[in-house]
Amino acid sequence: AIHPGYGFLSERPELAQACKEAGIRFVGPSVACLESLGDKTAARAIAMDAGVPVLGGTRESIADVAEARAAAESAGFPVMIKAAKGGGGRGMRAVRSVEEFDQAFESARNEARTAFGSPEVFIEKFISRAKHIEVQLLGDEHGNLVHLFERDCSVQRRHQKVVELAPAPNLDPGLRDRILEAALKIGKSVRSQCSSRQHQTCSASIWASCIPSISRTSPRR
Repeated sequence: AIHPGYGFLSERPELAQACKEAGIRFVGPSVACLESLGDKTAARAIAMDAGVPVLGGTRESIADVAEARAAAESAGFPVMIKAAKGGGGRGMRAVRSVEEFDQAFESARNEARTAFGSPEVFIEKFISRAKHIEVQLLGDEHGNLVHLFERDCSVQRRHQKVVELAPAPNLDPGLRDRILEAALKIGKSVRSQCSSRQHQTCSASIWASCIPSISRTSPRR
């Protein structure tokens, strides 16, 4: 068996697939789960379908600048242009007015292409001075799924997390419960989709950032 740790290869479906083909147990999400959550637009769609509130923006990636600009105007400035296929602060641009949009859009697409091999980006509402709260989920092959509570990842530099605090300080208990419930709803939805696609449950563990509007932030990772 292989436990990939965290970051880097731990979230790469290619590693999970290679382990599967080699007959090695991958202690982590299934290939289908990793693919579902590795694409931010797919993750947003999963949250929407699960009835979890998300920030305003586009459900799918957008390649046409005019269409993207219209979506940004519909969401209301400021907005964030974000890479669909990766994180780490790459392929992200905060845009505060329509005059800035076209250049930021092309810049984000170019950086996303260089960093992740895909220029796909989407639009999301930008919230200034928000808290970035994440929830860790743990599941097994028997259908059990629990949360490991929340952590505050709001201290960032260049959209990348610098410090994570657990439990999150100064978080209203009622809001914490809603965030944890939303994270479990997303996890159960992903598990259901993985099961239907592969005829098995997602194995060992699932880790994911809770992405509803009650727990998201911009800028972020």
